[in-house]
Amino acid sequence: MPLNEEGLIDRVSIRHSVSPDAVRTILQALRSSGGSMAQFSHPDFGGMSQWSPGLSMVGESFNASLKSKLDAVCTELAAYVAQTASTDQGRSRDDPEVSYQSSRQPSDWWPMNLGTPSAVGAQNDLQYAVFRGTRRLAIKDGEHVEIYDTGNHRIFGVAQAQSIDQTLTFTSQDGLVRVKDLSKV
Repeated sequence: MPLNEEGLIDRVSIRHSVSPDAVRTILQALRSSGGSMAQFSHPDFGGMSQWSPGLSMVGESFNASLKSKLDAVCTELAAYVAQTASTDQGRSRDDPEVSYQSSRQPSDWWPMNLGTPSAVGAQNDLQYAVFRGTRRLAIKDGEHVEIYDTGNHRIFGVAQAQSIDQTLTFTSQDGLVRVKDLSKV
């Protein structure tokens, strides 16, 4: 991460009273979407959170102050992502031809060749990661990982049933997408 970007992370962290790790997490999520949305999990925002302009959702559903804080952080970082996108020489982080090993975290459980996820989440022992650039969805259940082809679906939302089978459904531009309707890779 460039030195001047660490300065930005520190300033945003101090200005909005969140940890630098939370700012980094949001910045990575925003980069994965080109700055248009962020879906991530971080304890500073109560767990699973989502943001897009005009919509903030945090893990603590009725915490209006936390939603407002998320909106402020994301709006500021989205402007930065949009401003710096032109310096990336036209290569996307979702481009499967580009290796971004240095941005990989120890907690990244998905295969490296999928790229950088545009959304990640977890609940109980079930985790998912959506890879818009490679059109893949990775789901980890305990220690078992399955990879699915998302086809033309641009996944932007997720719901998880709290039943014993912990089923996942996703939302795309075409509506609800059930995992069982996707092809395994």
